[in-house]
Amino acid sequence: MATTKPEKTSSAPDNHLGRNSLNWPNAITMSRLILAIVLFALIDYRGYWKTSVVVFVIAAATDALDGFIARRYGMVTVLGRILDPFVDKFIICGAFIFLLAKSGSGINAWMVMIVIGREMFVTGLRGFLEQQGKDFSAAWSGKIKMALQCVAVAASLMSLAPEITESASADQFFLLRDILLWGAIISTVWSGLIYIVRGAKLLRQG
Repeated sequence: MATTKPEKTSSAPDNHLGRNSLNWPNAITMSRLILAIVLFALIDYRGYWKTSVVVFVIAAATDALDGFIARRYGMVTVLGRILDPFVDKFIICGAFIFLLAKSGSGINAWMVMIVIGREMFVTGLRGFLEQQGKDFSAAWSGKIKMALQCVAVAASLMSLAPEITESASADQFFLLRDILLWGAIISTVWSGLIYIVRGAKLLRQG
């Protein structure tokens, strides 16, 4: 008697926004969105800088967790593919905007413009190319950019804590923070240029 082979678990996204979208990876992504809102409230309220760092680190850690679970257990969905990058941009751009308003954060308006401008442009380019049926998935340069941005935001948050600002080594920490911030900005521009080159090649392919 013929036997039916078990279906293989696939990492291809489920194209329907139904019950399959209500899974653990997407729930973790939504928790990151909630943590982002809590983070913004803490930054705006002032005084809870170490708590802000903890909330931000937990939120950043869930970015790797939801993607791993989705791929490992075949839970990749269209909702997840839309929601995950949106929440990433929401928390990073939001953190830069809220920290811009805090004197001593090390973040200036040019940094915020570059971060938000890059995300808007790449998102628009990705949407256009994927409408044309092109594969414009995330590249390693984007992942490196995200990692550096996370480290820089954490350093900026920590640099506002009285334990740092009033310590004897404050100047050294501020220098490290500034190096990390400019490293994040340089990687943001670099990854944006890589995406532009990729997009141009895809467009030339017709």
